[in-house]
Amino acid sequence: MAILVEEAGIRISRMRLGPWETNAYLIVCLETKASLVVDAPAEANTIIAELSGTTPKYVLLTHNHLDHVGALSELRNKLKVPLGCHTLDSSGVASPPEMPLKGGERLALGKLELTVIHTPGHTRGSLCFLLGRHLVSGDTVFPGGPGNTRSSADFKEILRSLKDRIFVLPDETIVYPGHGEPTILSKEKAEFAAFSAKPPRPDTHGDVLWLSS
Repeated sequence: MAILVEEAGIRISRMRLGPWETNAYLIVCLETKASLVVDAPAEANTIIAELSGTTPKYVLLTHNHLDHVGALSELRNKLKVPLGCHTLDSSGVASPPEMPLKGGERLALGKLELTVIHTPGHTRGSLCFLLGRHLVSGDTVFPGGPGNTRSSADFKEILRSLKDRIFVLPDETIVYPGHGEPTILSKEKAEFAAFSAKPPRPDTHGDVLWLSS
């Protein structure tokens, strides 16, 4: 496990789990020791062990793809805490979430507060979670480009999500993606601006990079 942030009452840690090296994030309110998990790729017991010394409050899901939910059922069974995911992605989990989300909700974690942001495109129910200047983005945005899309319509939708809901956040926002390393939003905004300066092909979708697609 790598501790990415430990400041001002918050700790954010990352675990890379499963065959796709998917990132699971553990967020802790250092004042109250309340904690949560974002995504459950694999190895439920490993995730639970890393929660030692904290009080888990819930599990949040960025989206319902297999590489993000591989250990979800086992984690829910063992932690006995509510699951929060978007209603449009709830079909990918074994039983309905106790906390169905639609975007716009504010979730308390001890003395901290997370804002839920609905960012459809990679999936219909993709979510990002904002905590101060920290954004857990799932597969909505990565360093250098958006998440994979399966059609040109999905690509247009993920662009709308980014323009309307993510790139309006402050430049200093740190982005923690579902795979790979963190990035800073100012960099992604600049690269997106370069991408937007030339109209994309009508059939653009799949794995797109801002500077080379």
